[in-house]
Formats: sequence, structure tokens, C-alpha cells
Amino acid sequence: MLLNSTSPLAERMRPARLEDLIGQEHLVGPNGIIRRAIETGNVPSMILWGPPGVGKTTIANIIANEVKRPFHMLSAVSAGVKDVREVIDQAKRISRVILFIDEIHRFNKSQQDALLGAVEKGTITLIGATTENPSFEVNSALLSRCQVYTLKSLTEDDLLKLIKQALTRDVDLKKREIIIKEHQALLNISGGDARKVLNLIELISESESGSVEVTDELVMNVAQKHIAIYDKSGEQHYDIISAFIKSIRGSDPNAAVYYLARMIEGGEDVKFIARRMVILASEDIGNANPTALVMATTTFQAVTMIGYPEAQIIMSQCATYLACSPKVTQQLQLLEKHCKLCAKRVICPYRCQYEMPRLNS
Repeated sequence: MLLNSTSPLAERMRPARLEDLIGQEHLVGPNGIIRRAIETGNVPSMILWGPPGVGKTTIANIIANEVKRPFHMLSAVSAGVKDVREVIDQAKRISRVILFIDEIHRFNKSQQDALLGAVEKGTITLIGATTENPSFEVNSALLSRCQVYTLKSLTEDDLLKLIKQALTRDVDLKKREIIIKEHQALLNISGGDARKVLNLIELISESESGSVEVTDELVMNVAQKHIAIYDKSGEQHYDIISAFIKSIRGSDPNAAVYYLARMIEGGEDVKFIARRMVILASEDIGNANPTALVMATTTFQAVTMIGYPEAQIIMSQCATYLACSPKVTQQLQLLEKHCKLCAKRVICPYRCQYEMPRLNS
């Protein structure tokens, strides 16, 4: 672990070995596919897909450390084709180079195409990290040459282990008497994001002198002073889109428009918002109102062609329509309330008097 006290706590606590990594057991646990790849030394090119703060960069670093290969790291936010070609040229002289590209979905088509030949020939082992669905944001040609591994948000147990690890192992924090009396606010605000929960712990330690007793009230006070309203680069990205989706799912059009406005004000990608509405129209509304999917799909096509600022009107119209639409769960609850013979069947195979069509009539 990095022990430089000038680095942020999340960076100081970044593990360098698989044994120290918390979470992602399905990938790095005893039977995890990434662990097996590291143990055999046959690490494929891969795309790590998951929300912020779940270990994408950490896993890439661990892979490079464990297999003892040259490691190059680029950020798609600032790097270009020239930077990619420089790494590939170096890799031709030094075999088995690992190239890690953070936020790979931000590379355009030509930048992603620059990787194709080197990945296919094995000149480099590519590890890309993305918070966006690779099926939409990564070229199909590059995607076919990589394995896609999905990372999950950290569980409450994972976050509590991480907090305990930070308080007992970090050079600065272990000198302080910091007692976690209540942890629910820490877990709620972090939302499964390891970086966020460690940042909160560090903010609390810096805002209080002497011994610290962490309570939910203290956490909320510190968080409200330091957390930005919206940051499309990651900090609040998934929090706000989650609140937006839950508002629609809960049939609250006012809340849906509020969270939509926050995303628009923050400059969120219109395609990202519209894509999530298409998914919701199928998953949460479905055949309770089949027109919802048509509406959401048309909205996606329209905002893709038009863009800001007019797209905000179209998305607002769609969001309120979806929020006011009946939901599949509401239909199932109605069926469970009335159907005495087969409560969980949408269409009763026995054609009894309580079947769904009769409930709708």
C-alpha cells in the first residue's frame, strides 16, 4: 500500500496484491476468472466495466504487479492516438506490455481503431476501464478482441471492511482515535463506491481534532459541506441517474424532472440519459404500457439528432410520460391482491374469473 501521507487516503489505501483487495469476489476470489488468469500468467486483453470506485484501476495495477510485466497507463480524457502509438512502438521492443486506458469509452472511433492491430497480434495486453456499457461505447471490432468483465458495487460488508482497514493500517489514521459509532450514513452516501467512503473518512478526520466519534449526523454535516451537487466525471454521476430512474419507477414526475434538470445543468450526455429511459421503459413498464418503449426509443433517436439545448424539452416530455405510465410491478401487485388461484401469473392458464384482462376491464 502507498504510505505517502501527502496522497489522498483512497490512493494510500490502494492495494498492490490480490490478497488485500476487498470486493469483486466473482472475478478475483478463489475461483475468479481474473485470479486464474494471473496464476497461469495468461492475461487476456479485457474491458473492466463498472461504476466508479469499485476497483477497476486497482485490478489493472494488481495484474501488472502480479505478472511482472511493463505497465503503461493512459487516461482517455487527455491521451490521443499519438500517445497510444508511442506505447505500441515501445511494446514492439519490449514484449508482453500491459496498456491500461482509463475511461476508454471517451476514445473516439479512430483512437480505438489505433489499438486494433496491437491487441490482435498480442503486441500489447489492453486493459480498458469504463463506467459506460461497452456494447454501446466501445467499437465492436475492439470489443471482439477483448474479454468484458463486469464489476459490482461494493456491498455494505465490503465497505465496513475497507473502513476498518483504513483506520488500522493507514499511517495517519491509526495515530488518531477514530471510533465508528454509526455507519449507515457512510454507507448510504458512498453507494458502494470505495473511493467515496474513504474520502468521507478523510474529510471527517480533517474536520475534527483529537479523538473522533463518527455518527450519522456528523457524516451528513461533513458531506453537505464538501460534496458537489453534480459531477458528470463520476462522483455524483451514478447517484443522480439512480435517483432519476427511481423517481420514474416510483411514478413521481416532479422528482423525475428535478433530477433530469440537475443532469442537464451538469452537462450530462443526452444519449446516456435517453438510453437509461429506454431500458426503464422495457424493464419497469413493459407490457403494462407497450407504447412507453416506443416513446423512449423515439426520444433517444430525437435527442441524438438534435442535442442540447432543445433535447431537454424532449427528454422532459418522455420522463414525465414514463413516470405517469403504469408499471409492471403495479400490475403484479394488483394481480396478487385479487387472484386466488395463481397470484403470480399474468395470464391465468385456467381462465378463471380473476385473470388479468378482466382486472383491466
